[in-house]
Amino acid sequence: MDSRRFLFSLLLLCASVGQMLAQAKTIAERLGYPADSKLLIVHADDLAVAHSVNSASFDALEKRAVTSASIMVPCPWITEVGVYAKAHPDADLGLHLTLTSEWKTYRWGAVASSDRVPSLLDPDGTFWGDTSQVAQHAKADDAEREIRAQVERAMALGIHPTHLDTHMGSVLATPEIFAAYVKVAREFHLPFLAVRVPGAEPFLSTLSEKNIVLDALVMAAPTVHADQWKEFYLNSIKGLKPGLTQMIVHLGHDDAELQAVTMDHPDYGSAWRQRDYDVVTSPEFKKALGDNHIILVKWKDLQKLVNRP
Repeated sequence: MDSRRFLFSLLLLCASVGQMLAQAKTIAERLGYPADSKLLIVHADDLAVAHSVNSASFDALEKRAVTSASIMVPCPWITEVGVYAKAHPDADLGLHLTLTSEWKTYRWGAVASSDRVPSLLDPDGTFWGDTSQVAQHAKADDAEREIRAQVERAMALGIHPTHLDTHMGSVLATPEIFAAYVKVAREFHLPFLAVRVPGAEPFLSTLSEKNIVLDALVMAAPTVHADQWKEFYLNSIKGLKPGLTQMIVHLGHDDAELQAVTMDHPDYGSAWRQRDYDVVTSPEFKKALGDNHIILVKWKDLQKLVNRP
């Protein structure tokens, strides 16, 4: 082998090894932190569903009590979020892709024209009430059209989404809908919510090394009693393991508007959202993060990794 061919081969080998080492790096290392760091996104869901939710979430973002939030584009208060996004260009705002409408008397439908997404709509012309109904009725092509319409609607309002995630897990209703979710995310160069949890293997197996996959998810369940709310969150922080975790909270004020929106639905209802707001804005929550050496990160940070050559 002559010297030029040897040098070329050596360069190829170095490039290959460099790529393997880059792929082997943890997300923490890729963000410039030690490999065993505990990274946490404190994330507020459901912006645009009500003014009360917007108000509480905006306040938490500005207090840095949460690091990111995501928006339900089909909901009526989306315009208020668009105004906020323009005034706060550094706010980490993703899209809470919505294919369900779960409340009893307060409901919404598609952003796309209803004749283009008929399988997503119930007999009343609004989204199906839960994810099992989406799995039963929704066609992947219709879901893709609606997901894309939600992204485009947000951008038209001046919102520059940092990521995509999912309301009620509706984009996980079927593997085909999940594929549409991933396709649109890649088209717009956005990271998207995917988590290493039991049962997710068939979905995660379709992803590439470049995709961001969270190691854990924390969210209060209906089994958490109201008098144990703060304890649940503080214990969750203490129990965080190295890796990337997202803590999902649902913020709002327990006022007349949100009580009407969430009527007869105590799970994720107005009192629930007030408790979440009270906890994440509390001194005890902030102290727990510091005491447990938690590094707060944003989806904007992960977006840079996705778009890095």
